[in-house]
This record gives sequence, structure tokens and C-alpha cells, in this order.
Amino acid sequence: MLAEAAAAAGYAPSVHNTQPWQWRVSGQRVDLFADRSRQLQSTDSAGRLLTLSCGAALHLLRVALAAQGWTALVQRMPNPADPDHLAAVDLDQRIDVTADAMRLFQAMRMRHTDRRPVADTPVAAEALAAVRSAITAEGADVHVLTADQVLELGSASARADQIEVMDPQQREELAYWIGGDRVSGTGVPDTALVDSPPQTVVPGRDFARYGTLTAGEGHDRAAVFAVLFGRNDEPQDWLRAGEAMSAGWLIAAELGLSVLPFSAVIEVIATRELLRQQLSGIGHPYLVLRLGSPDPLHSGPPHTPRLPAEQIIGMPG
Repeated sequence: MLAEAAAAAGYAPSVHNTQPWQWRVSGQRVDLFADRSRQLQSTDSAGRLLTLSCGAALHLLRVALAAQGWTALVQRMPNPADPDHLAAVDLDQRIDVTADAMRLFQAMRMRHTDRRPVADTPVAAEALAAVRSAITAEGADVHVLTADQVLELGSASARADQIEVMDPQQREELAYWIGGDRVSGTGVPDTALVDSPPQTVVPGRDFARYGTLTAGEGHDRAAVFAVLFGRNDEPQDWLRAGEAMSAGWLIAAELGLSVLPFSAVIEVIATRELLRQQLSGIGHPYLVLRLGSPDPLHSGPPHTPRLPAEQIIGMPG
């Protein structure tokens, strides 16, 4: 049961599809650990995005357990002597499997990352409120950017990309994780990369290569850009931010919305500070999220590959 839930948690989004988590199942408990062998050492040396990615997996574990009829008792950062021990999860109580629980579980399997511009259909206020409600329930919040702030974000995103592309170590790291068929089960394959640069105000990450996904004619004119943020900027906050992102993403998927995370502006100190200024000092930015309606003229990209369960789940020997 716990192993099945941990395997389902492998559907979680992660930076560059690194899947930097490791589960250890024993009895009625499963422990979540950061796998530093899949950390972006150059881009994410502090482990901020690694921990956020693991938080997304932790949330999906909880979703999978609820779909099996269990509540989970979660201890985050349970061992101060081991910062890689991110969570301990115990089965708590049997519960009825609700329709909401099953819808979230189905959304978990449908969710994917689409790097193409979204359609010109505006995001309904009710849908945006539902996504925010799911995020705030997990202890984080979102700030929806104004039109002027979106322009600032576009400049910051381009600046962050320029800084990173000029770094030979970061270029080498991108080349390792991005492009090709990704038969290893990690990384972003060509099928998930656009075949030309989209003409948008906020540029996506420069992967230093193009893929086979048709970019389309969209310009993100109706996209909503929001900063995921919280009060503090410590590993436990990054973990909760990942849970919050995942919770909001599942609701968005259930409502038919596309979500695209922007992390380059978080990776560079100067642009991260700009985002903090946009928050008027009320919190620390963890990620930027683009929300919108998918382009109806093109089918969604295929799901990125996943590691086999035996590589991410340890069982008692």
C-alpha cells in the first residue's frame, strides 16, 4: 500500500524532471529523503528546487493514500541531524474514499508540463480562486502579477537566462538533463521541448536547444502569472511550497488549466530579489507559475519519462 502510493508520487513535477526523491518503506511508515545524486549542483546548489520538487512528491503521496482510504500523519524535517530526511509519513486512520479524492488522483495522472504559449481564453476568476485556495491550504500563497509586473518579470526572466547561459558549468548541466530520448527515465526529452522560441512577453527557460513540440501561434496574452511565496525561506518552507504547488496544480488540471513553472528567475539571486520586491517584502518567492487555457489546436505533449519504482523506493530487506 505505502509502496504503491510512493510509486504514484513519482508522477510529481520536478525541476528538469530530475525526480530527486528517495522513499524508504518500513511497516506502516514511509520516509522521504532527498537524493543528492539528482540535484542540479550548479543551478540549485542550495537545494531549494530539489526540496520543492520533493514537496510535490510528498503531496502526491498524500493524494494517493487518500484515494486508498487513508489519512497520513506527516512529520516534516523529522531528524535535525539529517537534513536530507525530509519527511516521515505514517498511516493514520481509515477513511471513506470520496469523489474528491478520486478526482485528485485522476488529475495527478493527467497533469503534465506544457511549455507552449496558452490560448487567448481568459482564466476564470472562480478557477483562479480555486487554485489559490488549494495553495493556501498547504501553507503558502500566490501573488498574481499586474500587467506592469509581468513586463518586469519578462525582463527578469531574460536576464536570468542570459546569466545562466553564460556560465559553462550551467550549460554543461543543461546538456546533461535536457534533450534526446531520455531512456534513463529522467530529464526533459525533445518531445517536451518547443521547436522554436515562442513569441511571449515572459520568455521560458533557454534550454540551448529546440525539440519537436510545435510551439503554436500563441503569445500568452491571456496567461496569468503568479508568484508562489511564503513567509520564510528555509528548507521546511521549500518543502511546504512544493506541496502547495502540487495542490494548486492538481486543481488547475482538474479545471482544464495549463500550469508552467518558471524557476530560472528564482535560481539567480538578483532576479529572485526583484520578485521579492514585487511582493512588497511580505514574503519570499519560491517559484513563478503561469496559468492559462491550453491551445485547443494542438494536443498536449506526451508525459516526460519516469524512473522505475525500484530505483526510488527502498523496501526492508
